[in-house]
Amino acid sequence: MPRSRTLPAELDPSARQLVARLRRLKDHSELTMRQLAVKTGYSVKSWERYLGGTSLPQREAVEALARITGTDPVPLLALHEIATVSRDDRPARPAAQRQNEQREREGEQPASTTTPHPGPLAEATARTPPRATGPAPGRFPHLALTAGIAALVVALSAALLLMLRLDDEAGRAAVTASPRATVTSPPPSYTCRISRLDGRWSAGINKGRDTEIVYGATGADVAEAQCLLRRAGISPGGIDGMFGPLTLRAVKTFQDRAGLTVDGMLGPRSWKALRG
Repeated sequence: MPRSRTLPAELDPSARQLVARLRRLKDHSELTMRQLAVKTGYSVKSWERYLGGTSLPQREAVEALARITGTDPVPLLALHEIATVSRDDRPARPAAQRQNEQREREGEQPASTTTPHPGPLAEATARTPPRATGPAPGRFPHLALTAGIAALVVALSAALLLMLRLDDEAGRAAVTASPRATVTSPPPSYTCRISRLDGRWSAGINKGRDTEIVYGATGADVAEAQCLLRRAGISPGGIDGMFGPLTLRAVKTFQDRAGLTVDGMLGPRSWKALRG
């Protein structure tokens, strides 16, 4: 799908950010739409809707794209979750988008790599009832021709599958980050060590940085904010360094309590209030 295609204007900001990241992953992997469909199990038409912004991607499709590109799926799934909530909260959506989502809910079959259907010629042959009086003149050549066409289709399909499998092996070697390394890497652990330094609260995790962080961010800055939110009496969930739905809700609660703009982003003013 071309990068230059403009996303729909009515697309939710969180969904727009999710689609933009999926586009970058697809472009970085240098996969064609057909290869992407084969690797993820979702059809080319499904990916055209997903990357075109006309239909919210399935959660499993997001996980599949993250897996084949060696990307951490947590930020993508967090964006997918908030985009799903935003979509469900909207009172009305364009008719085309509702139709796409209805097709997704009804279980659109993913791209299939099985042997193609023999075609209408074979179906017509299969539906023809046997004649008790014996085959009509010319029937055997017709059946032989049908069998030959079916065998040719099977052979071409097997060759295509072999070519795609070899291309898949070559593509895996070109991926920079290995999915296996992502799975085996233990997640970092954080411990809150609340103290008062120079009149400011600190959890001792990010060395007092006030870096702006938003939904979907990960790392020490998020863990520092989670500790300070807990100190303020607002639970952000676990101290895991992931800016997910629970942390987003805690940030908005704190901003509302502190009289700040409730945007769910931790900027300089929110940091100052947390450390005050």
